[in-house]
Amino acid sequence: MTVVAPERAGRRVNPVSAALLRRTWLRTTLLLSPPLAWFLVIYLASLAIMLVTSLWSVNSFTQTVDHTLTTQNFHQIATGAYPTIIGRTVLLAALVTITDAILAFPFAYAMARIAKRRTQRLLLVAVLLPLWASYLAKIYAWIAILEKGGTLNWTFSKLGLPLPNLGFTNAAMWIAFTYIWLPYMIVPIYGALERIPGSLLEASADLGGSGLTTLRRVLLPLALPGLVAGSIFTFSLTLGDYVTPLLVGGANSTLIGNAIYDNLLTGGNLPLAAALAVVPIVIMVAYLVGAKRLGAFDAL
Repeated sequence: MTVVAPERAGRRVNPVSAALLRRTWLRTTLLLSPPLAWFLVIYLASLAIMLVTSLWSVNSFTQTVDHTLTTQNFHQIATGAYPTIIGRTVLLAALVTITDAILAFPFAYAMARIAKRRTQRLLLVAVLLPLWASYLAKIYAWIAILEKGGTLNWTFSKLGLPLPNLGFTNAAMWIAFTYIWLPYMIVPIYGALERIPGSLLEASADLGGSGLTTLRRVLLPLALPGLVAGSIFTFSLTLGDYVTPLLVGGANSTLIGNAIYDNLLTGGNLPLAAALAVVPIVIMVAYLVGAKRLGAFDAL
C-alpha cells in the first residue's frame, strides 16, 4: 500500500509544522519556554529584590526605609540574640534530620526489600496518607499529646512514672518536626533501596559478610544518595518553619522564621527581615552543594 503525500492530495504542508514534526526537542522547548521563563523571572527577581532590600535600613527617627545601601543589618544579625537563634535553628534542623534518617531507614528497608508487592503499596499509602492531613491539625494533635494535661502525661501518671512535661519546649518542637517531615525522608530512601540489585546482597552473603557488614559496606553506600535527598527536605523545611515554633515551642523556642515574622509584621523592619531571610538561603546553598557532591540529586 502506498501512502499519498499531502501535496498530491491537494494540501500544502505548513513549513513551520513540518519543522516542528521533525524536531521533537524544538516542540518541547517552545512548549516549556514561556512558563519556565516566567517562573525564572519571578523567582530570580524576587530574590534580587530581597537581597537589595536587605542592604537598606530603617531611619530611627522617621521609621521610614532609607534606600541607601549599607551592611548595617548583617552586622546586627552577627550580634545580640540573632547568632543564638540561628544556631538553635540549624541545630534543631540537624537533629530532626538525623532522627528522621534513623527512623526512616529500617521502615524503608522493610518496604523495599522485605514486603511483598501488595504490602509495599499499602505501606506506601500509609506513608503518604498523613501528607493529605492538615498541617495545623497535626500540630494541634501534638499539642494535645504533649501539653501538661495531655495524653503523654496522663499515660505516665497511670504507670506511676515521673511526668515528662514536654509541652511547649524545644523537645516538643523536635518531636513535632520529626513526625511531620518523616514521610519526606522515607520516600527517597525507599526509592534508593528499591534500585539496589538483590544480587549484590547475595554476593555479600556468599563472601561471608554478616548482616551488619552488608549494611555498612553495601546498603548504606548505595542508599546514601536517597538519605541525602531526604535530608534536603527535612533540613530545609525545619529551617524555614515558623508555625510549629509559634504553637508548640516555648519562650526560648524562637527560630529564624519567627525572627523574620517578628521584624516584618510586628517590628516593621523590612530590611532586617530581608537580611534574616538571606541567612537560610545561604545555609541551604551550602547544604545543596554538599548534597550534590554526594549524588543526592540522582535520587530525587
